[in-house]
Amino acid sequence: MAPRTRVLTFGSAAVLVVAGALCGILVSGVVGEVLAIGLVLLGLGGALLLLFFEVGLSEDRDRAREDERRRERAARRVHPGRRPRFQWPRRPG
Repeated sequence: MAPRTRVLTFGSAAVLVVAGALCGILVSGVVGEVLAIGLVLLGLGGALLLLFFEVGLSEDRDRAREDERRRERAARRVHPGRRPRFQWPRRPG
């Protein structure tokens, strides 16, 4: 996820939490309480979901890197079915 997108998504979740808190303070009665609970719930829930999404993306990146390293190591290895060629030791002198 691009840094700009990350800032916008987490920022919008924070704006919902702040808007909910302001509604709880400024709007009186049951309507204010319902707005406050709903907006804060949406903001915090959205932030939690975005956090889980970020963790999943980082795990996917790590897994892809590990797979690439594994493929590179396998390409450098000698085939397990082939035996290395035997060479007689050299004579001294």
